[in-house]
Amino acid sequence: MNVQTQNPALAAVGVAHAHHYPAKMPVVGNARLYRIVVIGLLALAVLTPVGLIIYQSFLTGPFFSPRAALGLDAYAYVFTDRNFYKALGTTAVFAFGMVAIAVPLGGLLAFLITRTDIRYKRLLEILVLVPMFISSIVLAFGYTVSVGPTGFLSLAMRDLIGIVPWNIYSLTGMIVIAGLSHVPHVHLYVSSAMRSLPSDLEEAARTSGANIWQVSRDVTLPMVLPSIVFAASLNVLLGFETFGIPLVLGDPNGIMVLTTYIYKLTTLFGTPTYQLMAVVAVVLLLITLPLVWMQRRLLRNARRYAALGGKGSRVATLKLGRNGQLVALGVIGLWLFVSVVLPIGGITVRAFVDAWGEGVNLLDQLTLANFARLTEVPSLVRGMINTVILSVVGGAVAVGIYLLVGLAGHRNHGLSNTVLDYIVLLPRALPGLVIGLAFFWVFLFVPFLTPLRPTLFSLFIAYVVVGLSYGLRLLQGTLIQVAPELEESARTTGATIGRTWRDIVIPIVRPGLAGAWALIMIIFLREYATGVYLMGAGTEVIGSLMVSLLTTGAMNTIAALALISIVLTGAGLALALRLGARIHD
Repeated sequence: MNVQTQNPALAAVGVAHAHHYPAKMPVVGNARLYRIVVIGLLALAVLTPVGLIIYQSFLTGPFFSPRAALGLDAYAYVFTDRNFYKALGTTAVFAFGMVAIAVPLGGLLAFLITRTDIRYKRLLEILVLVPMFISSIVLAFGYTVSVGPTGFLSLAMRDLIGIVPWNIYSLTGMIVIAGLSHVPHVHLYVSSAMRSLPSDLEEAARTSGANIWQVSRDVTLPMVLPSIVFAASLNVLLGFETFGIPLVLGDPNGIMVLTTYIYKLTTLFGTPTYQLMAVVAVVLLLITLPLVWMQRRLLRNARRYAALGGKGSRVATLKLGRNGQLVALGVIGLWLFVSVVLPIGGITVRAFVDAWGEGVNLLDQLTLANFARLTEVPSLVRGMINTVILSVVGGAVAVGIYLLVGLAGHRNHGLSNTVLDYIVLLPRALPGLVIGLAFFWVFLFVPFLTPLRPTLFSLFIAYVVVGLSYGLRLLQGTLIQVAPELEESARTTGATIGRTWRDIVIPIVRPGLAGAWALIMIIFLREYATGVYLMGAGTEVIGSLMVSLLTTGAMNTIAALALISIVLTGAGLALALRLGARIHD
């Protein structure tokens, strides 16, 4: 994902000629010291919660309990629990099943939008990424309202053919919904690779008589295979991390994955079983860390492959023809209907009615009372305000933090950059639910941090760590647009590395920072799992409130909160586009 900077060369020339620097400054030493400091602080923020998870897993009780001692009791319990192995197997089936749906469909959409003359291309480029910006718990709730057992579409289908031919409260239903909602993650990376490919081979295949589908299968697919493999590994990782869809759709039927298994362990014996939760978190870490390592290698190889393929090449679109246009638009339209219209439409309708279900006339139930009730509960009001503060203000501060981290790796190809990469990627190996739990422990474990636990600061730090790899990729895409010779000219006149960044790099990338802020704001808006364990009086956010309300069955309130979340996300996406952010690679 990239953020476009406007006229960087022109801005840089003006900056470069406006300053004269004293000669012979220790620029290399300054850069090394800066990188050491940044890596040290980042390691402290990332490794402390991870280390606490590992430490807690080897205790016989919660770390704050005076009776807790070192031991393997927690591992013994988890590794002899049949529910753990059942959850592990379900997670694997769920993750790989999700990949089996998302990868082919995402690759097909990427091909149609980037390599053909399909109509409404610019609009489709935005629409196909919409599910990626909506939290999975909101999507899952939307599906229960629209295609659940008493959903609007389900009741209409029952009236039409006598039965409902689907069951979303099943493992198959979970896999299909998760697969469809993760198509944008595949499209994002595959379309980026396809944009860099030469079109000569595709055109040659067409002139020799191959149809558009044969070209995509025999020519385009082999050339973007590294990016497809990367997207598949990313989706496996996301499958192991998913919490919202299994909680909403799987829990009612007793279907557990590892994330919901951790959630169920919270009060297994009537008291917090932190040691058991830590063991499962360690297992997740051991499973997903190799995937993160593989992603790093695949992404590097995919970029090199795309760069070699596209160098100096001419890119032309393949002609679909009238029938091809209808088929292509029909495929994308059907996916958009199922993945966007159904869940968002279901939430919208549900938010404005008092009751729903079989035999209920929705027109007789229209009301604004669901939203009025939100203003009557102090925790819900605080949750909406906190969500906006964290996303708008916290997102802006996070961009500043990510910029400082990005500068530490800017033009750095040494060992320190490799270390930085792995520290940044480590949070991706843990679900947001686990990271939130780990920071909850950190704020209990470290005495001087304890007073900050019931404040938004605790949530902000956790959000920053969860969004670290995504935010840094945004900023790296912006920083890389600065021409190296502009920095070199300042360095040769004696400018320190800090002065070069302040006077050359940051002024050039400033327009891109605004777009990055808007995109980070959306990520913070949609985050829900991280705040589940950090939620208390004063730290409520919309996502974690919906998770807690699920146990009470307050569907009216959940629907209203979900719709507000969608509206805020839509506003954030519109702002990102207005600020010039490109929401594709």
